[in-house]
Amino acid sequence: MKDRVAVLIPCYNESRTIEKVVRDFRRALPEAAIYVYDNNSSDGTAEIAANAGAIVRRERMQGKGNVIRRMFREIDADCYVMADGDDTYPAENAPELVRLVLEEQADMVVGDRLSSTYFTENKRPFHNVGNSLVRASINMLFRSEIKDIMTGYRAFSYAFVKTYPVLSRGFEIETDMSIHAINRNMLVRNVVIDYRDRPDGSVSKLNTYSDGVKVLLTIARLFKNYRPFAFFGVISLVLALLSAGFMIPVLSEFLATGLVPRFPTLIVCAVTLLAALLLFISGLILSTLQEKDKRDFEFQLQQVSEQYRRLCDEENGRRMSSAS
Repeated sequence: MKDRVAVLIPCYNESRTIEKVVRDFRRALPEAAIYVYDNNSSDGTAEIAANAGAIVRRERMQGKGNVIRRMFREIDADCYVMADGDDTYPAENAPELVRLVLEEQADMVVGDRLSSTYFTENKRPFHNVGNSLVRASINMLFRSEIKDIMTGYRAFSYAFVKTYPVLSRGFEIETDMSIHAINRNMLVRNVVIDYRDRPDGSVSKLNTYSDGVKVLLTIARLFKNYRPFAFFGVISLVLALLSAGFMIPVLSEFLATGLVPRFPTLIVCAVTLLAALLLFISGLILSTLQEKDKRDFEFQLQQVSEQYRRLCDEENGRRMSSAS
């Protein structure tokens, strides 16, 4: 069974806000199926969501990334809207996100908080700095123009959801999604939204420091995986320059006197230069494999498109059968 629009809400202990979130999205997208995936909540979140009219399912493995993996596997839809259950994202922007996916063939639509009210509404200054740092880093490293890398308010196409490999377990999932879309040459659109801070009594599950470190490590890992020649090439260049800088005095002394009194320095420089050469070659090999991976992904997209067409045909057949 395929939904026209599916609203995906991962939740962990959001009893104070989940009822309002479900009702707001039902009002904004009356035709949508609203799914709440409960991630081991202990405050009755699942029961409240079910009473509000949501389809409630559970993911036992802790972590937002694990919840999203389950959602993407289990649900088929023309358009997916993902939002948090903490009532920080306005549901009234959802129709525009859906329109860009269904009518303009966007693969991912980003709800951009940073261009509107985020820095005034958010009361956690380190989160503000972290969001700006992550956005600047990714846009520079991957030559992109995504306005808000870590927002949890997004819409996706069927092709994105069924070809995105969910490897992250926690809050770094949004960063992973953004880089995946950039690297796979998918159409990404930005929609400015009004962000509002959590209401009193609602506690963020994001740890500023530990999750921030995870996000930065994720950026480094993905830069290595998606742009290996640039990653290893930079390290190779740094090592080569260090080696040359320490070797020049040794060579100058040898040319002047015919002696090499600093053999340890010469040996270390030679080993460092060899390491730089090996890293450069590794970058070349991995970049070639990355090009092959991109070609394989295009074939995978074709297969997913064919699968999507079959789902649409089956859905149309069921509608015609029920109408007759």
